[in-house]
Parts: sequence; structure tokens; C-alpha cells
Amino acid sequence: MSIAGAVVVYVLCWWFCFFMALPFGARPLENPEIGHAESAPANPRLKLKALIATIGGLVMTIVIWQIIESDLISFYQPQKS
Repeated sequence: MSIAGAVVVYVLCWWFCFFMALPFGARPLENPEIGHAESAPANPRLKLKALIATIGGLVMTIVIWQIIESDLISFYQPQKS
């Protein structure tokens, strides 16, 4: 896998992990102020979720890289002569 391919895979994996981590521990406010969404989380902890996404994206990228490099799944068409 090229470096550009690895960066693309990492970015996609990071976003997948980030969206999966968003609902972790999300609890709405007890008494929301007027004009605020009732479903908005009281403490979103976005830095923690970004850290989880960073680690998860790195692990997923390494696994995908290993699968591609081991030719477990081949992405190349055989050449016809």
C-alpha cells in the first residue's frame, strides 16, 4: 500500500471510529435551558472520543495494511497474455 493509500485508509477509519464513539456516555441535560435542544449531551467529552477514534483508526489501518500486504485478499487483476 502506498503512503497516499495509507493516509486515505486512516482518515476513513478515523471517521468511522469517531462516529461510533460519539454516543458513548452521552446523557442529556437534566434541565435544559430554553432554546437549547433537549437531546444535547451535558458533557460531550469530544477530546476523549477523538483519542478513541485516533487509536481505533490506527489499529484498523494496520489491520487493513496487513491484509493487503499479505495478499490474503488480492486487489490486482491477473495479466492476460
